[in-house]
Amino acid sequence: MTREDCKILLVDDFGTIRAVLKMELSRMGYKCVEEAEEGATALTMLKAAQDAGQPYSIVISDWNMPGMSGIELLEAVRSDQVLAAMPFIMVTAEADMNSVMRAIKSGATDYLVKPIAADALGKKMEKVLETIMKKTA
Repeated sequence: MTREDCKILLVDDFGTIRAVLKMELSRMGYKCVEEAEEGATALTMLKAAQDAGQPYSIVISDWNMPGMSGIELLEAVRSDQVLAAMPFIMVTAEADMNSVMRAIKSGATDYLVKPIAADALGKKMEKVLETIMKKTA
């Protein structure tokens, strides 16, 4: 899988954050980035894409959102037999160890703390893409 083939679902309740992350991902060569503004919508999109045979490759989700939070989305993804193995990067302003541990215990593939530095995002994406490529090889 190449960056161009990687289908990303970006989940954040702030449009500005989504726009900045989408721009950074585009600069890195990721061409297919779709957006959701909260967890329940994201979960519906994930399931619909899977059912259509065009699954997402990676989810990047904010933790704190109204309705279904990012951690609840992560838990729903991990409990879904079809979606469970999907790489999931949690993004949050919560840098305390308890939050990091909860995300990891809930099955987060990786974790980014806001404000997100472009180089940190790039390194996490490369790591996840490398993992995906190993699984499909």
